[in-house]
Amino acid sequence: MKRTFAGLLVLVGCICLSPASNAQLGGGMSFFKKPNIGDIFHPVVGSGATYEQTGKDGTKSTIEMATMSREDFDGKEAYWMEVGHVEKKSGEMNYAKILISRPDFEMHKMIILMPGSANPIEMPMNQSAKTRERMQENLDKWHKVGTEPVVVPAGTFVCDHWAKDDGSEDIWASSKVSPMSLVKSSHKDGDTMILVKTTTNATEHITGTPQKFDPAIMRQQIMQQMQHKKDQ
Repeated sequence: MKRTFAGLLVLVGCICLSPASNAQLGGGMSFFKKPNIGDIFHPVVGSGATYEQTGKDGTKSTIEMATMSREDFDGKEAYWMEVGHVEKKSGEMNYAKILISRPDFEMHKMIILMPGSANPIEMPMNQSAKTRERMQENLDKWHKVGTEPVVVPAGTFVCDHWAKDDGSEDIWASSKVSPMSLVKSSHKDGDTMILVKTTTNATEHITGTPQKFDPAIMRQQIMQQMQHKKDQ
């Protein structure tokens, strides 16, 4: 399948890391605000969505996204978003939490929970200027096509239709869905994601005080994960 769990987090990062772009006319005055795909970040605490992802080979997987809590970060309104994805071999859900500030759609912290472990780990989130530039370039490659109704297992939604400039991918988004507004996505290679269920009472899977990232602790948790798989 095209998107691994890590790839999913990158996708979320690409959507959430950048402020909207403005087209400027003389004198520095902004007369036109370009529609920006980053605007689909729509956090509502307690609300979440479950998706079915289908790969080009027909393999299906489950993805969960939910807004867990609000937190002020450096004077900004920020939200903890939890993302879950089924691990292919074990069939268990892998979870991560990402702290995203809404005014500028920037990711500040990420906490992960390895399968079979009860101890969450806070990962460093130090994006270089080059990485941020690449993500901005990716955002700029999307344009809004129009508005249309979309029918998925979770219901019928009036969606904004976004398309990538090279024709490789389409996304349908609705403000009725939190946290990423995503209702449906389709990639030219055959990968699809559709909204299966929404909730206003999302369950938090990563709790407790996270440990700071330490390579030795990470190796230990990987070993515990491997042992957990052997015991199944």
